[in-house]
Amino acid sequence: MTTSDALETVAFIGLGNMGGPMAGNLVAAGYRVLGYDLFPAALDAAAARGVEASQSGEAAVAQADVVITMLPSGAHLIDAYQGGLLAAARPATLFVDCSTIDVHDARQAAELARAAGHRPVDAPVSGGTVGAEAGTLTFMVGADDAEAADARPVLEIMGKNVVHCGASGAGQAAKVCNNMILGVSMIAVSEAFVLGERLGLTHQALYDVAAHSSGQCWALTTNCPVPGPVPTSPANRDYQPGFMGALMAKDLGLAVDAIATTGTAARMGPLAAAIYRSFADDGGAQTDFSGVINTIREASGAASENDGAEEA
Repeated sequence: MTTSDALETVAFIGLGNMGGPMAGNLVAAGYRVLGYDLFPAALDAAAARGVEASQSGEAAVAQADVVITMLPSGAHLIDAYQGGLLAAARPATLFVDCSTIDVHDARQAAELARAAGHRPVDAPVSGGTVGAEAGTLTFMVGADDAEAADARPVLEIMGKNVVHCGASGAGQAAKVCNNMILGVSMIAVSEAFVLGERLGLTHQALYDVAAHSSGQCWALTTNCPVPGPVPTSPANRDYQPGFMGALMAKDLGLAVDAIATTGTAARMGPLAAAIYRSFADDGGAQTDFSGVINTIREASGAASENDGAEEA
C-alpha cells in the first residue's frame, strides 16, 4: 500500500495509558485496529475500545497497512523491529513510531525499516493522557516527504496538530527540545507559586497576574501546579497523571544525553533533569509531573528550619 487513502488496517503495538486511547480513536474513526501488548490488562482495556486483540505483535503486523508502535525506549523499539515486526510485515508497510526515544535510536530504527523494504516515520507525541483520550495530541514527525504525507491521515485522527519537522529523527529532536522547555517551565512556575505563598500571595492572585502577562505558559494556564485556578489541572485531583513524573525524568534524561553529544552549553535542562530524577525517585514517579511543587515546598520548609537553627 502506498497511498494514504488505502491505509485501512492498523497494527498498534503498545497499548498502555497513551497507546490504548490512541488506538481506540482510530477504531472510532472507522479503521480496523489489531492490537498487541505484553500486559493482558492493557490488551483487555484496548479490546473494550474496539481494538482486535492479537496473540503477538507479528500476527498483528502481518495483516496491517500501517504499524504504530508506542514503546518505553529505543532499545524496546529496535528489539521489536529486529525480533520479528519488520520481517512479518508486508512489503512497503508504513511503520510509525510514536514512542519518545533517543534521536540516534530513532534514526537506527528508520534505517532498519528501510533495509527491510518498509517506510519509516518517527512521530512522538505531546499532550499526555488527556490529549490521547480526546484525540488532541501534537505529533512531531520525522520522515521523508512521501512517508510524512501518507502518515498524516492516521495521525490527524489521534491529534489536532501534525508538524513535519524534517527527516528521520527530527520528530524525536523536536520532542526532546519541547519537553526540556516544559520541564524547566514547570519548575519555574512551581517555584513562583511557593515563593508567592511565602510572600502572602494567594494562588488565584498570582495566577491572574501571570496568566495575563509575561509569565504566561502552558505549565501555568493548562497544567497549573496548584488546585483552583485551572479546575482541569491534575493538582485538583491529587496530582493523578496527566504526564507522569517518571516520564518527565526519562525525557529530560534524553535531553541531557543530546546536550552532551552536541556540546550544547545548556544549564537549565540538566538542572531540571536532576530535579525530576530526584522527584521520581522520591515517590513522584507515578504522579503528575506538576507534583514537583510539593518537593519544592518541602525543601523550602527544610531550608527555613535550617536558617532558624543557624540564627538561634
